[in-house]
Amino acid sequence: MSADAGGPSACLVVGASGGIGRALVAALLKTGDHAAVHAWSRTGEPSGAAVPGAVDITDEASIARAVAALADAPPLRLVIVATGRLQGPGLVPEKTWRQLDSEALVESFRLNAVGPALLAKHLLPVLPRRGRAVFAALSARVGSIGDNRLGGWFGYRASKAALNQLLRTLAIELARTRPEAICLGLHPGTVDTGLSRPFQGGVPDERLFTPDVAARRLLSVIAGATPAETGRVLAWDGSVVPP
Repeated sequence: MSADAGGPSACLVVGASGGIGRALVAALLKTGDHAAVHAWSRTGEPSGAAVPGAVDITDEASIARAVAALADAPPLRLVIVATGRLQGPGLVPEKTWRQLDSEALVESFRLNAVGPALLAKHLLPVLPRRGRAVFAALSARVGSIGDNRLGGWFGYRASKAALNQLLRTLAIELARTRPEAICLGLHPGTVDTGLSRPFQGGVPDERLFTPDVAARRLLSVIAGATPAETGRVLAWDGSVVPP
């Protein structure tokens, strides 16, 4: 990607302390394609040779400060938002409408849709106006309305569907000033991380990916994406996830 830029470039992974995020940072460092690999997480913990940064995606002021700190770095050509939450304090994947809770629904949207949207608000304007650049966020196939045949997981499904719509809308505006830039959602498949571990029982071994394998496949999808695909959600194998 740095070759397209005609000079040194930087990349950024937000959510670098998570299973997929950590693997993405390691894979990007290994390629050596970028002069700087920035790794942001809530704690700002170091990740190899990456440049650490602390950011809370639910706090817009925190995002603004982190982006401002990039002013003297090489231009960003790749941003990957590897955040998201299915369960945790106050969040339980609902099996029925009887479990719907207003606070849990709001929290799902804050973490899975609002946070990435605020990141885009501050990061898309710093992408170069010329040359290839990619803003990608981890989504999920369960966010597809057309592919929903099982029900359940109301908050996670709805918040990921909202993320997909946000990415589509961001892509339309991005293309007006940066026609070579790409805005994508990415479905990594079922990855062996804390998010999916309680739900891996029925997943065939060949469809349960390690974080390292998932990271390599996602970077391959990003590398092959074109401006014609901006606004779409692409799966780990390059296929299009239906809206």
